[in-house]
Amino acid sequence: MTEHKATPLLIALALLSLTLIGGAALGGLREDTGPTKREERKITIDPDLLQARAAILYDPTTREILFDKHAELQLPLASLAKLAAATVALRRGQGEVVIGAEDLGTEGDSGLRAGERWNRATLVAFALRTSSNDATAALARAGAGSQEGATPSLNELAEELGLLQTYFLNPTGLDFSSSTAGAYGSALDVAILLAEVLHRHPAILASTLATLESFEDESGKSHAAAPTSLPIGDVPGLIAAKTGFTDLAGGNLAIIFDRGLGEPLVAVVLHSSLEGRFKDMRLLVEAVRTLK
Repeated sequence: MTEHKATPLLIALALLSLTLIGGAALGGLREDTGPTKREERKITIDPDLLQARAAILYDPTTREILFDKHAELQLPLASLAKLAAATVALRRGQGEVVIGAEDLGTEGDSGLRAGERWNRATLVAFALRTSSNDATAALARAGAGSQEGATPSLNELAEELGLLQTYFLNPTGLDFSSSTAGAYGSALDVAILLAEVLHRHPAILASTLATLESFEDESGKSHAAAPTSLPIGDVPGLIAAKTGFTDLAGGNLAIIFDRGLGEPLVAVVLHSSLEGRFKDMRLLVEAVRTLK
């Protein structure tokens, strides 16, 4: 099998395509991204069919909630927190991110080494595709300008976007202790965050579904990049997907998919199981197909 590597040119082409999708679909998105409810478009799903404690179907163009199950319940986010870290990092521009020794102390080893230099957009793509804790720690530090400012910068983003149930104790979403998660939020908050990402920073979403098998740092060193979202990759019209799992969070999953050309919807499930999150998501997607 030919190995595909993520170069800045390949990423730029993928991001241009996704930017066109996001811009066309969400060109009329209002600055206020808070939700609305219009009963005539509500989707009927028996909530008991979902393993997840919380779920939502959200139209980012009209800000309508099409389905919700405890959508405002505050729950651990696990690696869905990485979406916020990526957003904050990209808001500081492009440029390089240097991997520091302090970034490598998190759980998991994605093959990064201290001193490696990465194009910022490439590192974002790598972090989201592989759910790399090391890469996310480096991005959060770079986005805030310091390690100490990483978590406060994420909480500032949550406040700016009106994510009422969201706060961060760390940028990765890893459990802080056996009883405290690294990040909390609601299904609604995650949907609003994803709507913001698609509208303003669609570049960070392309990598979650791209067929690239590895990414290169600025020196040309190759890093394997297996996607964590593979089990949901065959959903028709899928634009982006991000997984999360910890002991406290259970199985989390957030996706954006096109119901029709230029009709993106956001779906989020929180506190399901490792496999149940994918079954829950398919149930939500299938229910959308019945919507007139």
